[in-house]
Amino acid sequence: MSIDWSAFTQPVTPAQTQQWKAAAKASGAKWAGDGVARLVLVLVVLAPMILISGLFGFLAIAAAIAAFASGGSAAVGSGVMSLVIAVISLALGALMVWVCRLVVPNERRWERWMRLQEFGRDNGLTFSPYDADPNYPGAIFGRGGSRAAIDHFRPVKGKFFDFGNYQYVVSNGKSSTTVTWGFLAMQLDRKLPHMLLDSLQNNSWAGLGFSSLFSRDQVLSLEGDFDRYFTLFCPKQYERDALYVFTPDLMALCIDEAAPFDIEIVDDWMFVYSSQPLKVDDPNVVARIFRIIATVGAKALRQTDRYRDEKVAAPFVANVVATPGQRLRRRFPTAVLVVLLVVLVVPMVVGVIAVLAALLAGAASVGAGVG
Repeated sequence: MSIDWSAFTQPVTPAQTQQWKAAAKASGAKWAGDGVARLVLVLVVLAPMILISGLFGFLAIAAAIAAFASGGSAAVGSGVMSLVIAVISLALGALMVWVCRLVVPNERRWERWMRLQEFGRDNGLTFSPYDADPNYPGAIFGRGGSRAAIDHFRPVKGKFFDFGNYQYVVSNGKSSTTVTWGFLAMQLDRKLPHMLLDSLQNNSWAGLGFSSLFSRDQVLSLEGDFDRYFTLFCPKQYERDALYVFTPDLMALCIDEAAPFDIEIVDDWMFVYSSQPLKVDDPNVVARIFRIIATVGAKALRQTDRYRDEKVAAPFVANVVATPGQRLRRRFPTAVLVVLLVVLVVPMVVGVIAVLAALLAGAASVGAGVG
């Protein structure tokens, strides 16, 4: 398809940005609000910390200068200590300024959102900076908390798809981490068995990507060079169904257009995942997404439009998959097994040893008394 990129190249005045910003706020959209919590954080916590850190830093510098000017070994030591305090204080202040820049929306973000909305309008798409908790069945969408689709596009009409970024928060004790994925969701016509293509290109030494989620006895090896690019997971007894879907021509398209991405088919959805956020204002990224829709997505639609699960005694129009094929079996975490062994088995073994030791000690004392 022909893509109109003029929204990213035409000049924009500050007045246009302010007008668009005012209209977005007037619409009542959640993402357009200033955010009371953000303002409280800035005014009550961050701003005072910046002022105090700056004041301490400059006072420490002044004390260091005075100490060095007075001379003497003791004064030099005091000056060095003052300099250390100054560096720490100013570094803390700079860190707080950086946090403020992350927390407080700036005008460039409003201009970016305006351009993205114009790009969507020029190309028959709806743009949204934020939608809470998207209701998709894919593997990444049920994780963490504060789940949201951000900076994403959907078509105004025609076959549904959705692409952009998805983020969630993972809490670990007192700390938390925000995780962001790039995603493309495409709706299919038929419900299919749960299948996953785990890309080997985005797996790192620190993890095995989606391979770590599902039991390895569900891996199906395919012909040619496909296994050099992807690991295919499909439910047991659904190997023939997987081969029905992933024909050689669809496999070739996956390699050519989507090799760096993970691909999941679940229910009547196909998802393409990027472990890095998608730069949706980058023409190269957006063009690639549209290529994947036009090639991999279109071929998957054609390939599956007559699929029926033969393990279900139901007519074609029922459009159902038997329960064993609906979801891949999850891999039992090794770490959980180790913890269970430590928590449950080790105390039992220690207890048994203690009881045996007590019995032996008792028997020995009885024998000694008899002797």
